[in-house]
Amino acid sequence: MTETTEGNLLWEPSESLKENAGLSRYIEWLREEKGLSFAGYEELWEWSVTDLEGFWASVWEFCGVRASKPYERVLGSRRMPGAEWFPGAELNYAEHVLGAIEPGRLDEPALIHASELRQTGEVSWWELRERVAAFAAGLKSLGVGRGDRVVAYVPNVPEAIAAFLACASIGAVWSSCSPDFGAPSVIDRFRQIEPKILLAVDGYRYGGKDFDRTETLAELQREIPSLEETVVVPYLEEEPDVSGLDNVVFWDDLLSENEGAELRFEQVPFDHPLWVVYSSGTTGLPKAIVQGQGGIVVEHLKKLGLHMDIREGDRFFWFTTTGWMMWNVVAGSLLSGATALLYDGNPGYPDMNAVWEFASETGMTHFGTSAGYLTSCMKAGVEPGRDFDLSALRAIGSTGSPLPPEGFEWVYGSVKEDLWLFSTSGGTDLCTAFVGGNPLLPVRAGEIQCR
Repeated sequence: MTETTEGNLLWEPSESLKENAGLSRYIEWLREEKGLSFAGYEELWEWSVTDLEGFWASVWEFCGVRASKPYERVLGSRRMPGAEWFPGAELNYAEHVLGAIEPGRLDEPALIHASELRQTGEVSWWELRERVAAFAAGLKSLGVGRGDRVVAYVPNVPEAIAAFLACASIGAVWSSCSPDFGAPSVIDRFRQIEPKILLAVDGYRYGGKDFDRTETLAELQREIPSLEETVVVPYLEEEPDVSGLDNVVFWDDLLSENEGAELRFEQVPFDHPLWVVYSSGTTGLPKAIVQGQGGIVVEHLKKLGLHMDIREGDRFFWFTTTGWMMWNVVAGSLLSGATALLYDGNPGYPDMNAVWEFASETGMTHFGTSAGYLTSCMKAGVEPGRDFDLSALRAIGSTGSPLPPEGFEWVYGSVKEDLWLFSTSGGTDLCTAFVGGNPLLPVRAGEIQCR
């Protein structure tokens, strides 16, 4: 392989891609509806950070934010910290996901999932609505109300998405950790926010090895005194032994007890807490970061719809666990009407082709991963473009660390020649990116496309 020089032009978007991109439709809408014209992306960016009220009002309108009460003004206060966005507005995150699906799409997949423990399966939009409604009713029966915290110690499985949306629908606050976290790490995070309910699996499988987590759950119950009930999802075993746990209800029982419940959406203020994510904990305890329902709706509609070019019917994947903010972004893809693809397991087991096979099997359109995974595939000599049908794939996203120029070259040589490869970087602080992809710009080796 010849050495790739940083900055080498590797790909340019086709005219068709540019015409159909969400960012192009937004630019055209600004011209037609607002009388705003921009010579290129840099001018658009400059306007977006100069006219804050004009820009964010346009995102709200263009992306179709659904609010039961309109906002009084875009920016109520410019104080930092303490800026106040869209005061007066009331909405619900879950309503944006489940209340906007057209009846003709209800049988289409909302989620496609696979893991080392489960074969590839689908959850339709209709089934997701039913599960969310049932779990929301179940949470209420357990005494959960608006503002209460529900924490999850679960892998990247459909139950996690359904439970999160149920929390959002009733105005409860979600927070999650991956079951590969040890008890001290989970306690350090969850105890800070005084949760009422714990959702957890009995264990998980990774790299072909089974890891029982029932003793860890007992420790969580002992060390988080605010917990009142534990909802167990049987995952490692069909009938796990929970004799060492207190106040347990099983996921399936809770759903069946509330089958047929009506799906309702609690209307909450724009800044009402949606979820709590955490800093890494490299300096003292992990810092709990609260993000609001309205802020995440607007940001993810903008980020996913414009910068990741996610469209209704796309199939969006990012390899992640529930302990990383990219899981929250995967959930956010549902806001755009995309199908979220969930994978739980070791991406290198039984070999480096595992997730590429999943991409082929699911008709994946967007493949999100880490730079480390792409370079590992390169070093392992895998040839996904040769061995799998990746005809639906139109974008690969890379984050976690810088993707070196040779990693860029490997993607174009071994995955797909006509492919939008975007490297992105951001922060848990905002659950979005600061720099990243742009479907209208070229891709150059070793470079991130834009601010």
